[in-house]
Amino acid sequence: MSLGMAEDDSRPEIHLPADVDWEMLDKSKFFFLGAALFSGVSGTLYPTVVLKTRQQVVVKDTPCFKMAVSILRHDGFKGFYRGFGTSLMGTIPARSLYMGALEITKSSVGFATVKMGYSEAKAAAIANAAAGVSAAMAAQLVWTPIDVVSQRLMVQGVKSGVKYNGGIDAFRQIIRADGIRGLYRGFGISILTYAPSNAVWWASYSLAHRAIWDGIGSHLKQQEHGGGGSGSGFKPDSKAVVAVQAASAAMASGVSALVTMPLDTIKTRLQVLDGEGCDGKMCIGQTLRRLLKEGGLGACYRGLGPRWVSMSFSATTMITTYEFLKKLSTKNQDSCGSLQ
Repeated sequence: MSLGMAEDDSRPEIHLPADVDWEMLDKSKFFFLGAALFSGVSGTLYPTVVLKTRQQVVVKDTPCFKMAVSILRHDGFKGFYRGFGTSLMGTIPARSLYMGALEITKSSVGFATVKMGYSEAKAAAIANAAAGVSAAMAAQLVWTPIDVVSQRLMVQGVKSGVKYNGGIDAFRQIIRADGIRGLYRGFGISILTYAPSNAVWWASYSLAHRAIWDGIGSHLKQQEHGGGGSGSGFKPDSKAVVAVQAASAAMASGVSALVTMPLDTIKTRLQVLDGEGCDGKMCIGQTLRRLLKEGGLGACYRGLGPRWVSMSFSATTMITTYEFLKKLSTKNQDSCGSLQ
């Protein structure tokens, strides 16, 4: 990878591993290993998703710690994994759609934007944002039904009046009551939530990643001017690369969570509470008015803490796992590049 980080050619080169694009991947290995790795990540972070979901559907604002203690008291540790089996069922097809759409779009849009005359920095941000939108839209075809079922299992006994005997029974009852469209309740708001969330996240990640390495380059330049540098460039070890990826992911998660939290809260309520008397197109508006009546704008940000933690840890592990996965799946292992 060769990216110009500044106009000053005297800046020392930072040699980073080259980007692995779609054409370089062994697809079968990429999807198989990806499903396995991300299933492990999802299992680790699932309790924070349960906490976020429960906080979003209760009328009274309940602190995260108090909610966690309540779950432990009434359901034990297994209460933090309600609906996980159902969620895991959707991991392989949803992740496959997500990663495929992400890589194809990133490669094609990145190539097109560079040809249009954009700088590599802008082209990367645009390509990442476009890839995030297309990946989110593709994955929601699978994720929305999985979300509807798993979230109802998460809050069973807390808010939902219907009792489900596991994920399969929940599927059956939802289809019996509302047909297939019941499984896609909140599909529109899911797209409105996850498409911009992914666009913001991937664009922010690209910009943060570049900004951090730019700062490191500036620091190295100052060291050289002070006589402390070798002038031969800098090749970071794998720990430094992972640390920058993790920091960039955490920064991007904060921005994305703040921007899209109200939409996520509305989506969760629509999927879990059957709209509570909403009619058709007015459902989103009525849900928003009910939230504002319950607690003002703050009600739209219930569960922000767990979501931010979940997104930060998920994104950090996701991006480092994702980059590791691409290296494991590449057909050509000896590529490298430089960033200056």
